[in-house]
Amino acid sequence: MTFIFLKAAMIDKIKELIEEAEAFSAQSKDEIEAFRIKYLGKKGILNDYFAEFKNVAADQKKEFGQAINKLKTVAQEKVNALKEELDAAEESTGSLGDLSRPGEPIEIGARHPISIVKNQIIDIFSRIGFNVSEGPEIEDDWHNFTALNLPEYHPARDMQDTFFIQTNPDILLRTHTSSVQVRYMENNKPPIRTISPGRVYRNEAISARSHCFFHQVEGLYIDKNVSFADLKQTLQYFTTEMFGKSKIRLRPSYFPFTEPSAEVDVYWGLETETDYKMTKGTGWLEIMGCGMVDPNVLDNCGIDSKAYSGFAFGMGIDRIALLLHQISDIRLLSENDLRFLKQFRSAL
Repeated sequence: MTFIFLKAAMIDKIKELIEEAEAFSAQSKDEIEAFRIKYLGKKGILNDYFAEFKNVAADQKKEFGQAINKLKTVAQEKVNALKEELDAAEESTGSLGDLSRPGEPIEIGARHPISIVKNQIIDIFSRIGFNVSEGPEIEDDWHNFTALNLPEYHPARDMQDTFFIQTNPDILLRTHTSSVQVRYMENNKPPIRTISPGRVYRNEAISARSHCFFHQVEGLYIDKNVSFADLKQTLQYFTTEMFGKSKIRLRPSYFPFTEPSAEVDVYWGLETETDYKMTKGTGWLEIMGCGMVDPNVLDNCGIDSKAYSGFAFGMGIDRIALLLHQISDIRLLSENDLRFLKQFRSAL
């Protein structure tokens, strides 16, 4: 009789443990693991009851066994359910971010050296009334060549190795932003005072000093009684503002769309070894080309060359960026290497 009473008490205890397991909750993986060890571990409650099973009377083994198995099932399901709930909670927190964590600093971006120099040039010329004009990079022959005093078979076309669109020889990638000036003159009446920054393309071998695409900014001023003296004074102002150098010289040159034409040099000086290398020991550095707009160009664009005159100039933005920031290889400007670009983080 005592034996039966003890087994009945054990079954009642198992039922209590089942209720306890069903009601259990946890807030951490450590609590779940402690629960698992308590019930399902090698030295846990269930292991003790299974060891006791051999001492149970034959007519009570079925009831006792069912109670033990139910406790095992409830404990195992509870462990699995709690783990799933905790994992889901962690995933949700991870997607939204833990609001209690310290904020991560936002990395400061950096302007590209091309953008830095372009913005500086635009700012300098905007102070004396120049606006900004833009045009398509894919051009037609008229705007890129013919209107600029470069008719078909003109030998000066060989000065620029051009990328033509194979399916249409009249369409090409612009070789200069002078094409933008042509479009601007066609759609605007004098006085005209505009600069045209943009990317241009030429079929050249890529090296440390040249690329098949680069960036230019060209300026155009057209009005009545514009003289070469006006051009020189404008360039004097630009070099002083851009480089802090006021001494310039103009050397005779040739461009099909200007007459007379000149190359512009700025006196950089010979104060350092770098100055010697850049200027090849002369102290002078070429920065742009310029000239008075050829009357044929004005007429081609619908402007009366007898009533109006003007000047134009053009410079390579890449070249000036290399100069100002002491960059030795033009290819660095187009490789998007973050190690290189981060050096300009503090630049405007």
